[in-house]
Amino acid sequence: MALSPLNQRRWRNFCRNRRAFWSLIIFSVLFGLSLFAEFIANDKPILVKYRGEFYTPIFNFYAETEFGGDFQTEAIYRDPEVRCLIDSGGLEDCFDDPEGIIEQIEAGTFQAEGFERGWAIWPPIPYSYNTSVDRPGAAPLPPNGQNLLGTDDTKRDVLARVIYGFRLSILFTLIVTGAASLIGIFAGALQGFFGGWLDLIFQRIIEIWSATPSLYVIIIMFAVLGRSFWLLVFLMILFSWTGLVGVVRAEFLRARNLEYVRAAKALGVGNLTIMFRHMLPNAMVATLTFMPFIVTGTIGGLASLDFLGFGLPSSAPSLGELTLQAKQNLQAPWLAFTAFFTFAIMLSLLVFIFEGVRDAFDPRKTFS
Repeated sequence: MALSPLNQRRWRNFCRNRRAFWSLIIFSVLFGLSLFAEFIANDKPILVKYRGEFYTPIFNFYAETEFGGDFQTEAIYRDPEVRCLIDSGGLEDCFDDPEGIIEQIEAGTFQAEGFERGWAIWPPIPYSYNTSVDRPGAAPLPPNGQNLLGTDDTKRDVLARVIYGFRLSILFTLIVTGAASLIGIFAGALQGFFGGWLDLIFQRIIEIWSATPSLYVIIIMFAVLGRSFWLLVFLMILFSWTGLVGVVRAEFLRARNLEYVRAAKALGVGNLTIMFRHMLPNAMVATLTFMPFIVTGTIGGLASLDFLGFGLPSSAPSLGELTLQAKQNLQAPWLAFTAFFTFAIMLSLLVFIFEGVRDAFDPRKTFS
């Protein structure tokens, strides 16, 4: 679908801001890759061929008995016996010397009756965010060829946790920021357009609500209901929507007595049409100016709660929890450097992008 002339001008203005444009490209690549984290970092193969049939372990549950094993539980694909069963087509010899048979199969010297070579395609990083790394030594372990960013204090691969944690943080931020912005813009538009008692009552409610200690409320709710992703999303939206109310309200109060609004009212145009088709676009510049603060505040709030131990469930890949581990393991500087650069890059890219969006919506900026 072709863009309208107005949106074409906005896109040109955005592209003129080279910092915002390249930040959008870099962020899109990083976020796009993180959406496929299961294909990049996983302790399960992407695709398995066993006895002429194909299996997709990252999408489906397969018991060990599917590959000739003894247990009905999910197959542990990194276990030598399971790897041997897949590679050899389910030969019983794998229960005696799995690693030796694997070496022979890889060297091409293995021969046995009924042998049918199988294979598995693994992700580039053969660890998920909760996989314990099989490396000798006391955790946390330093970076090497097996773990490019080292391991944390429970021997989980840091790079895998960063990939999953980046995706979780961005999705959390997009959901909270989007929902809170819609609520805040709608509330501010109602206050500024109608004014009077509606504005007065709303302002008193917002003053009381803004004075509520949100961190304590979240901690109490988690203590009562337990920690979960969607509960945290709901609570963060509950305390974030007031951020845009003030600026939207001010823009609507300023614009409601302008000539084009009064002319639209005289022509019988509905209030909602005037508010959101005619007045809101003129208020978007001021609104988008505050958007980076909401985005960075949401990411910082999530990281702070995880750092304090009151955020996402302990099993979730959390960048805030990685920061806590860096504080508790000063002898492992790779944890601190990883946490710092992850947050610095993520927040910088988002701020640069929203700066470009703000300039793109500014009607005073023209393309030349």
